[in-house]
Parts: sequence; C-alpha cells; structure tokens
Amino acid sequence: MGFDKTMYFKVEREENAKCQEVLKEVYEALVEKGYNPINQIVGYILSGDPTYITSHKDARNKIRTIERDELLEKMVKNYIGLDKGQ
Repeated sequence: MGFDKTMYFKVEREENAKCQEVLKEVYEALVEKGYNPINQIVGYILSGDPTYITSHKDARNKIRTIERDELLEKMVKNYIGLDKGQ
C-alpha cells in the first residue's frame, strides 16, 4: 500500500450551509424584534460587538459560533458568485 499521497479534506459546502442557516435565523430573530437586520448584522461584523444582535431565539449565541472574518468571506464570495456549486 502506498501512503505517499496527500489526502484532501473539504467541508466547505457544509460550512456554507451552516453560515447561511445561522444568518437566516439571526435575520429572522432581528426582524421579529423590530430591528433593521442588515444594519444590525453589519454593525456586528464591523465592530465585533455581539450586542448588535438580539438574544431573541438565541440569535446572539448562534452568530457567535461563526468567526466574523469567515462570515464576511462567505458573504463576499456569495456576492460575487464564487460560491456557486460548492
């Protein structure tokens, strides 16, 4: 048996799905509480201050499970269409 080749491990599709699910849940919780969800999420990403996100439906804890830079990277990739088919 030859073990001289490097194995690749890729879970990006699963990570994208998790990020998308968390953002949707946070978005919905913010809407339910009467906030402008886009402004609140942008405020959180820029500042790192979790108080921009409501604790309603555990949204604050959910969004903190994803690193802000990871959220931003996935959002930019989505915006410019680089995440299609992944």
